[in-house]
Amino acid sequence: MPAKKMLLVVCDGLSDRPVKEFDRKTPLQAAKKPAMDALARHGISGTMDVIGHGIIPGSDTAHLALFGYDPHKVYTGRGPIEAAGAGIALQPGDVAFRCNFATVDGRMKVIDRRAGRIKHGTGELAAAISGMEISGVQVIFKEGSEHRGVLVLRGKGLDHRVTDVDPHAEEKIHTSKALCPQGKKTAEVVNEFVKRSSAILRKHPVNVQRVKEGLPPANAILPRGPGSIKELEPLSERYGLKCAAVAGVTLVKGICRLVGMEVPDVPGATGGLDTDYRAKGEAALRLLATNDFVFLNVKAGDVAGHDGDFRNKVRVVESIDMMLGLILKDIHEDVVVAITCDHSTPVSVREHSADPVPLSISGGGARIDGVKEFDEISCAAGALGRIRGMDLMPIMLGMADRAKKFGA
Repeated sequence: MPAKKMLLVVCDGLSDRPVKEFDRKTPLQAAKKPAMDALARHGISGTMDVIGHGIIPGSDTAHLALFGYDPHKVYTGRGPIEAAGAGIALQPGDVAFRCNFATVDGRMKVIDRRAGRIKHGTGELAAAISGMEISGVQVIFKEGSEHRGVLVLRGKGLDHRVTDVDPHAEEKIHTSKALCPQGKKTAEVVNEFVKRSSAILRKHPVNVQRVKEGLPPANAILPRGPGSIKELEPLSERYGLKCAAVAGVTLVKGICRLVGMEVPDVPGATGGLDTDYRAKGEAALRLLATNDFVFLNVKAGDVAGHDGDFRNKVRVVESIDMMLGLILKDIHEDVVVAITCDHSTPVSVREHSADPVPLSISGGGARIDGVKEFDEISCAAGALGRIRGMDLMPIMLGMADRAKKFGA
């Protein structure tokens, strides 16, 4: 039987909990989503603990698990993934950090960890602080999507085992500290970078103009999630697949590049609430024509969850459903399509949670269970049962007639 193509749609943070004020429904239960429900109705469903029971996944570790890698073995920190997403080629010995542009007061107290979710001018700000040298260490800084950025330290004697400076609250920026003797130099460089970069950013024309317009200035950098590069076996070798991905957010692009996927830039794919759903769907269809496996990530649900905005999250569900509907009408039944989430971001919590996420897989002659709707509760009754994130790729490969025989 000929092998089938595969499409994995991951709705970042879309899974949720019932909300009392909205008839004790989740956004998935409250939304109108004919395409998602059709996928569930014509396929097989279940729920998934992306990392494991009771473990709250980060988006980085979650995606590694969804692609079949054990995050407990391959994950050193989020920094290298963000660096790859920003197009920075890391070298052995580099230490990379994910960062936020933030707003601080004169005492370096954090006022806004996202600088008003700044969208414009970050390229100029990044260029102003990249290239400095501290204690013989080269500083590379590049903007990411919206308020995000990447810091890479390159030089001798560095180690990623240091603490974050990001307080994750409205309090003074923390001092980075070494978690082992080898991390002492790295911590010192990080602390000096935070000090020097803030002095530069406060006077930058982009921030001068933002202050005039009453906007929070992006006058500080908050590095966190340090890590060093670790080679990952490409998906092409691991599964024998030609792979591509559609994503807007730097982190997800980075993971996809680290595992060897083609990641084209899609105009309008912002990684935010303003992303162009139609453009992402059309890009996925184009890539399916020349690839065995296509991965499609939509970040907006996670943003609405962090904002605690139930109604906006419902709108995100319906926008993703529109995109999915466009995709499904233009692909054949012999394409195995899976839709799921990388983690839950309940609007009542405003953070990631350990709740399992829904999963539906259709196409390729999939077995059909009795699930009629795609949501957290309906999918729990499906024939897939409750699986781990690392089980997803093997299951999809089996349904696509791409699994390898074990034994004689």
